[in-house]
Amino acid sequence: MKSGEWARDPEGLHQHSRGGVITVARLTELGVPSMTCYRRCRPGKPWQRLLPGVVLLHSGEPTRRQLIDAALLYAGPDAVVTGAVSCRRQGLRALPDQPFRVHLLVPLEHKIGGSGQVIIERTTRLPQAVVFDGVPLAPLVRSVLDECRRLGSRQDVSALLSEAVQRGASLPELFGELDAGSSRGTAIPREALHRIADGARSAAEVDAMRVWRMTGLPEPRWNRELRDENGEYIATPDGYFAAVGLAWEIDSYDFHFGKQQYAATVARNARYAAAGIVVLQTLPSRLRTEPRRVAAELVAAHRAAEARSRAA
Repeated sequence: MKSGEWARDPEGLHQHSRGGVITVARLTELGVPSMTCYRRCRPGKPWQRLLPGVVLLHSGEPTRRQLIDAALLYAGPDAVVTGAVSCRRQGLRALPDQPFRVHLLVPLEHKIGGSGQVIIERTTRLPQAVVFDGVPLAPLVRSVLDECRRLGSRQDVSALLSEAVQRGASLPELFGELDAGSSRGTAIPREALHRIADGARSAAEVDAMRVWRMTGLPEPRWNRELRDENGEYIATPDGYFAAVGLAWEIDSYDFHFGKQQYAATVARNARYAAAGIVVLQTLPSRLRTEPRRVAAELVAAHRAAEARSRAA
């Protein structure tokens, strides 16, 4: 825009914004003097300042989307939305009523702090964003745990984690993310995840132990987390025969039928293969309907894994 043209064409100015949200730097590029920007944000004037260097081109109440866009403009192009806002935009509803805030992840080298309703978290683990309606969001597992770390209520944390699991977040992924991030604020989420894991596995675990007793095999390690030699998370199998490198997974058809769950299972099995671990997958229903056949399969898988480990 030419100097002064913006004043005669406010709609043209709006087209350069994100739904009415724009930076002072961009307004200056468009010919609006910076002092004019700030003057127009004074009480009773037509604009308003949302964050340092970020303006809304009207004086009415900003929408939540405008507040999110303002936070992203304030934090810079690499910022990723996480926490409650990301959880809601990915369909979760089990979040406590609390003041609206935008939690952003930015690269560690960015020297920027939080402001107003914006929480800035500098991190070395900036995730690949999932873009929803133009908003870069952290993946669901990261978003959920970033929010859980900031919730002080066991009830709120349990409700959010339970809904995330119901929506397709796998327990191994959640435990892996919890271990990969900062230990700060992880006690309550970890406790809640273990309770969820115990509840989800308890019935199938009893059946699995009954089948195992029919095999004559040494007792596996039940629900123990596995990591590779570099400390990277592999999986948390239902049973693991460490001496021969055999993982036994009781995989529910219903749970793994969804696209996300199936992808998570494929990724888990790839990690097993990369670590040289044999995996036997069993449907939980077969533990009761075909216990002897499952026991025979477990024995055969154990023998195959044992032969493989001897040959290695």
